[in-house]
Amino acid sequence: MTMTTAKILVVDDEPAIRNLIHRFLAKQAYQMESAEDGKSALAIFEQFNPDLVILDVNLPDANGYDLCKEMQARTGVFVLMLTSRNDEADKIRGFNQGADDYITKPFSLGELEVRLGAILKRQRPVTAAEQQCLTFDKLSIDPIRREVSLAEDPVPLTALEFDLLHFLASHPGRVWRRTELIQKVWDYEYVGDQRVVDVHIGQIRKKIEIDTTQPTLIQTVRGVGYKFEPPADMAGSTEVVG
Repeated sequence: MTMTTAKILVVDDEPAIRNLIHRFLAKQAYQMESAEDGKSALAIFEQFNPDLVILDVNLPDANGYDLCKEMQARTGVFVLMLTSRNDEADKIRGFNQGADDYITKPFSLGELEVRLGAILKRQRPVTAAEQQCLTFDKLSIDPIRREVSLAEDPVPLTALEFDLLHFLASHPGRVWRRTELIQKVWDYEYVGDQRVVDVHIGQIRKKIEIDTTQPTLIQTVRGVGYKFEPPADMAGSTEVVG
């Protein structure tokens, strides 16, 4: 699948905005569907199986944050939150629910196109090196199946959490600044609070660390950023899967 054949679902209760986005992206050769509320959005979601959802936070019959979580629980779909809210707390809440990005009204169609392209790049074909399954003691990261397990138990990660963990684990011991992680994992120059990285790191730690107050795998390097540190008794192993 190329980016321009991706399937996108627009969910917004404002007809002018919904129709504008639909027409604009259809001209870019995306396959488009639209919904005006949460109920119809879920019905279309099941039939259409989109690659990405542009999701308004405020819907007449649903909370966009809850809808984001429900959709991602079903397919791991990418979600771009769309809202008139500009409060950083609202953005963090959106990211906590699994949103891949966040755009605030009013916005330009050019900015929307760039954001979509950056998110969809994560579906690019992986190289042979990127196909290697990473194993660190009880933690296993499979980039082909996009699955993570801890002591053979599956670890539920959002698409962005997986990308971030896989990137850090692919460079064990190396320290990354927040700006570098945003550039490498988000795939574009993110304009906003760099604390978004902290939010996602925190979510990953809750799922893979024994004690989140004293994380051992993803360590904070104060004043710099983060690094993935393999268990002391092993440097980690890789195998090609597929």
